[in-house]
Amino acid sequence: VFNVTSSEASLLQGKHVPIPGKSHTGSSDPYCIVKIDNEPIIRTATVWKTLSPFWGEEYKVHLPPTFHSVSFYVMDEDALSRDDVIGKVCLTRDVLVEHPKGYSGWLHLKEIDPDEEVQGEIHLQMEIVQGQGPPKLRCTVLEARDLARKDRNGASDPFVRVRYNGKTQESSIVKKSCYPRWNETFEFELDESAPGTLCVEAWDWDLVSRNDFLGKVMFNIHGLQAAQREEGWFWLRPDQSKTRMDEGSLGSLQLQVQLRDEMVLPSSHYQPLVQLLCQEVKLSPKGPGSMQLISLIEETTTAECRQEVATNLVKLFLGQGLAKEFLDLLFQLELKRTVEANTLFRSNSLASKSMESFLKVSGMQYLHSVLGPTINRVFEEKKYVELDPSKVEIKDVGCSGLHRIQTESEVMEQSAQTLQSYLGGLLSAISRSVKMCPAVIRATFRQLFKRVQEHFPENKHQNLKFIAVTSFLCLRFFSPAIMAPKLFHLREKHADARTSRTLLLLAKAVQNVGNMDTLASRAKEAWMEPLQPMVQQGVAQLKDFIAKLIDIEEKEELDLQRALSLQALPVKEGPLFILKTKGKGPLLPSFKKLHVSLSSEALSFAKTPSSKKMSFITLANIRAAEKVEEKSFGNSHVMQIIYTSEAGQCETAYLQCKCMNELNQWLSALRKVCLNNQGMLGSYHPGIFRGDKWSCCHQREKTSRKAWLGRSGTGHFPGGGEGEPRGARLRGPKDRTASEGRQPGRWPPSLPTRSLRCSRTREH
Repeated sequence: VFNVTSSEASLLQGKHVPIPGKSHTGSSDPYCIVKIDNEPIIRTATVWKTLSPFWGEEYKVHLPPTFHSVSFYVMDEDALSRDDVIGKVCLTRDVLVEHPKGYSGWLHLKEIDPDEEVQGEIHLQMEIVQGQGPPKLRCTVLEARDLARKDRNGASDPFVRVRYNGKTQESSIVKKSCYPRWNETFEFELDESAPGTLCVEAWDWDLVSRNDFLGKVMFNIHGLQAAQREEGWFWLRPDQSKTRMDEGSLGSLQLQVQLRDEMVLPSSHYQPLVQLLCQEVKLSPKGPGSMQLISLIEETTTAECRQEVATNLVKLFLGQGLAKEFLDLLFQLELKRTVEANTLFRSNSLASKSMESFLKVSGMQYLHSVLGPTINRVFEEKKYVELDPSKVEIKDVGCSGLHRIQTESEVMEQSAQTLQSYLGGLLSAISRSVKMCPAVIRATFRQLFKRVQEHFPENKHQNLKFIAVTSFLCLRFFSPAIMAPKLFHLREKHADARTSRTLLLLAKAVQNVGNMDTLASRAKEAWMEPLQPMVQQGVAQLKDFIAKLIDIEEKEELDLQRALSLQALPVKEGPLFILKTKGKGPLLPSFKKLHVSLSSEALSFAKTPSSKKMSFITLANIRAAEKVEEKSFGNSHVMQIIYTSEAGQCETAYLQCKCMNELNQWLSALRKVCLNNQGMLGSYHPGIFRGDKWSCCHQREKTSRKAWLGRSGTGHFPGGGEGEPRGARLRGPKDRTASEGRQPGRWPPSLPTRSLRCSRTREH
């Protein structure tokens, strides 16, 4: 039995960053980059023209047990030049361990010192050499990997400076490489009276400006005298000798970060619990006595973890084909303790949280098809919309020379017409979406409708069964997605202030329709009255939609599910730029935009989502999915898929994503579906073979791939000194689960590492 320990950090939100303006406008366009041990894994959306941005973005990443720190960089986006770095916040592993329930609060941004922004490792061999004369200290600098890129060409020109006892020696310069090899030896006469320390520094050579610091390693000679010889890969450390600006002068960042260390056993260990839960759900129609376990879970679950428990239970029962039955059981428990009809499903109970998670897991594609056109229209038109008299802004209208000021009533009338147009289009899209809604969602709403109708049969509660459905569909699914489309992947970026206000008013209107236009909802915001005719019309449309939505028979539900099970449903799909190159052919000059679809069988390519597949890569033939260095193509966010063709040749496809987050999502999806592939590579080149050499390490043998294919049962990778190499278990953007455990004597087949690269390899 192999137990795999996984560390997980949940990066919740950053907001209100009072930062000094970086442009002539006195404001900034801030966004955040999150790094795990110097590797960027997350980029938030940009919030335009503000000194107090709100992001509200939540991420979960899997970390290696040996990670050192999580850093948050606040950047100012610049369309004409490089983005400015405003400041950063760094949380070390020790700080997070001290707060087991999570770290939450405001943290001052600190100044960025280039000498502290180091990364990479260096491979050293040190020994005390005894001879006829005085003993000598011998230091052999073999190679380095993953060094920081200091030059405009996306690389560095590294050399090493070795210091001991007041004497300094330097290595040769390796041009344009972040993976240099030196294999140079330096000797110093050992001072046995005061051994002191040995300092090995890596520098980037510059012809015109001063050399850039790349990091250093310090060694205590006392320890070396005892061991006589030491060899390994060592982290390059920053130079922290400089003074900083006063804390707080760059602003602050509010974060909620939680680190969790979980022990995950093989799936067989959980089968008794899964069987017990499934048995209770299957027996639930036989009476309340069969609901003891789920009732116990609900009673003992705290408000802080209820959402997570609900999400995990929903995924478990979806996998077992019992999601509808599980939710039906929760509906019965909720109705059993509900006395006042107007409080039904209004609390954050396990039933409410589970249904909310169920819709997000099962209905995101449906959500996009219903809301997408209207949301895109709001973003594209960017109209000024306001109904609240206390917030109306009066502005000039008309052409040059004929300016006049719009009255408040004119602005509000125009706003009402615009909102009615958006709301009408959205309600029409919902009404037409019955067939697009997944069968399992329709069947679940049918059960909810039926249970509420049975529990509240009185005539005065005739609308309650409809409100029960809309309380989830409109209030907990459609409305939140309208207010924050970025968080539901409807848009790539957050809306500006004007668009956000329009979306908020539209979401309020959808909520009023979902509440069936009750008197209570009208009384809250009387200034929404201009939309009342459209809201009343929407209530009738929504009732008719729900009646059709729940009109699904058991046989129809089973037929739809059976048809879906026979299809190779896409795990992930979307437009990407692709460049294919065969093992012996030249590298093609440009990327071509195609629609890429990843299923459980193959990675396929087509011109459009509906067109015929042009080509595909069988998943079983994929040998690696990894990032590509930015300098390789001069483009960011490129990944490589190394695979074996039908003829047995090793080929590579390069895919360019539009952002860092999309790149990490694709890598995560690819690695999960290829988890059990045989012959996954033990290491890889992060660059490309251009001309007569690799761009990353300057090796001239293209056939050197054979040296890093890895042998049966053992992977090849550059050594990691003591224990695992840095990054060898890095799970951040790859989003692996801890259940991807090891087998005896070998690494996981899809090793998520920045270390497994083109450096000299050794057996693990």
